[in-house]
Amino acid sequence: MHKQLARIIYKPEKIEEAKQLFLDLHALLHMGAVTQTSKNEVDQLLYDLKKEEYAIMPTKKDETIAWVLWHTARIEDLTMGILVGMGQQIFNEEWQKKMNVSIKDTGNALNDDEIMELSHQIHIPTLIEYRNEVGKRTQQIVSQLQAEDMHRKVSSKGIQQIKEAGGVTSQEDSLWLLDYWGSKDIAGILLMPPSRHLIMHFNACVKWKQQIRMRTQFFRQ
Repeated sequence: MHKQLARIIYKPEKIEEAKQLFLDLHALLHMGAVTQTSKNEVDQLLYDLKKEEYAIMPTKKDETIAWVLWHTARIEDLTMGILVGMGQQIFNEEWQKKMNVSIKDTGNALNDDEIMELSHQIHIPTLIEYRNEVGKRTQQIVSQLQAEDMHRKVSSKGIQQIKEAGGVTSQEDSLWLLDYWGSKDIAGILLMPPSRHLIMHFNACVKWKQQIRMRTQFFRQ
């Protein structure tokens, strides 16, 4: 589906087909509640996870499922709400307090200790609620896009807005995101943060869940 989307997303005569393909793909990368559809593989991944399983690094190369939920939701919120929708992010001080987190950024630059601290402290049900709201808003934004929007360059104003909102930090492993997003047009954003980015991370989460259920020793927990 993603490959087909990449083939048609810039074609004006295919705009409605491209939008529907994105919406269908995006729906599969969020819980069924986002689009009021039947439960899917994301539901299957999360439905029976125990609290402690969200905070396990199976190997030293891995992160945690809690970190992935935070990381992907924050990136989708920032890129879709600010860069594509030219509005605001959903995340605010109220969400931050409800989720019991001290950071605002995407978590790209967190070290292992910081990832573990986030994973143990964050309130998982509220994190999932936040991610669902982000997904719903993405669906709304994309449904309203026009063919000419796909070629629209990401605005420097939007990039600055993300920086001022604390969406990235001054650390090199975080700051590069601004240059990356700033080099894209709207189609380029749609093809990565709210689609391919989720595919990559959730494939990893499925593997981690299998390892968590099969192994007795882990890198961090």
